[in-house]
Amino acid sequence: MPRFNANLSWLFQEKPLLDRFAPAASAGFTAIEILFPYDQPASDIRSALRSNGQELVLINAPPGNFSAGERGLAALPGREKDFREAFGKALDYAEALDCPRIHVMSGITRDWDQTEAHRTFLTNLEYALQKVGNAGLSILIEPINTRDFPGYFLTTVEQADGILQELSHPALKIQFDWYHAQIMGGDLARRTEKFFPKIGHFQLAGVPDRAEPDLGEVNFPYLFNLVDALHYDGWIGCEYRPKGRTEEGLGWLPKTSYA
Repeated sequence: MPRFNANLSWLFQEKPLLDRFAPAASAGFTAIEILFPYDQPASDIRSALRSNGQELVLINAPPGNFSAGERGLAALPGREKDFREAFGKALDYAEALDCPRIHVMSGITRDWDQTEAHRTFLTNLEYALQKVGNAGLSILIEPINTRDFPGYFLTTVEQADGILQELSHPALKIQFDWYHAQIMGGDLARRTEKFFPKIGHFQLAGVPDRAEPDLGEVNFPYLFNLVDALHYDGWIGCEYRPKGRTEEGLGWLPKTSYA
């Protein structure tokens, strides 16, 4: 059975971020991901991880002005300087926290020429890959559905695969969120198999409400068995919105798969 990690930006929200590590550990999670950890000093996050015997497996690069509706900078023409500053901050946190994966969000590009947005995305990804060098870090790009993020640039696994083919760099991988992929095309089992060699991280949530994965239309146990058969040795991030208290909704989780 694959291993599951807790996304502390979504789970255990009854507590402030630094107080979520302990209940995650009590629930059995030894690995953590955080969307945007930048409001907390890296030293405080490191202390929380160490105190609870956990590792950080994924962060997002800063997305720009989130409160103003920005959802990433990497495909926004004219914002290259902002992207480089944001990625530099992400790289500092990843190095300080021994985090092996950084998700680079493309951003909302509906007001831009899509050819120019594509060129900008490639240029910024090339920059990020150069900065990573031989550090052992992976840069992830995640297709996100247009229902939740109207106008988002990167929307399908097929589009992400095309970008990987253009850049052809071993550190660039796909962040495959089954929730987004189900909304943007479905056929999850076959697409998981097809793109598996290029996938660096999985995430899940129930569809359509983004609640616990046992609430909705997707047969997640089938997908868990599938990635097991494919010999996936990474993590599956629990990035969903609990219906109630996080602990009360963990009955779906295989008890031996997240320690």
